[in-house]
Amino acid sequence: MKNYIEESPVSKFLFANTKMAVVWLIIRVYVGWAWFQAGLHKVGTPAWTGEDAGTALTGFVNGALAKTAGDHPDVTGWYAWFLENCVLPYADTWAHVIAWGEVLVGIALIVGLFTGIAAFFGTFMNMSFMLAGTISINPILFALGTGLVLAWRVAGYVGLDRVVLPHLGTPWSPGNLFKK
Repeated sequence: MKNYIEESPVSKFLFANTKMAVVWLIIRVYVGWAWFQAGLHKVGTPAWTGEDAGTALTGFVNGALAKTAGDHPDVTGWYAWFLENCVLPYADTWAHVIAWGEVLVGIALIVGLFTGIAAFFGTFMNMSFMLAGTISINPILFALGTGLVLAWRVAGYVGLDRVVLPHLGTPWSPGNLFKK
């Protein structure tokens, strides 16, 4: 008796076949560019990372907190609590984390370095923005980012992952640098 379920041919093709690497490259660069542009805009803005760091984020969070009222609020109570008690008091720090996080996720995705990890953090930020009641491009980036997380084996194949990962390996299979 097998202790695992075979991966379907469709998921093998989409997420593990190097023939899909070019498709994932296009998606990866698109998502990476979106993150890079968003972060670069914030890094260069005083209200995010300059002398007034945290001002823009405070406005964003207060807008999200205003969406907690009514029969069907856009922002759930538990997330509103998190925003009010964990983000607002440290808005200047969170502003730097968000701005630089977006830039770093963007760069990593564009060059294909640690693609699965970068895509995970991108989707995590997308989920945070959506939980705060913001739609915009976030659902699209979330869906594409989730695909990149699932396709990490080939999503960075046309990129630096193809060079770096054989040397570093994965947590379950050490790379050349860690073999005796």
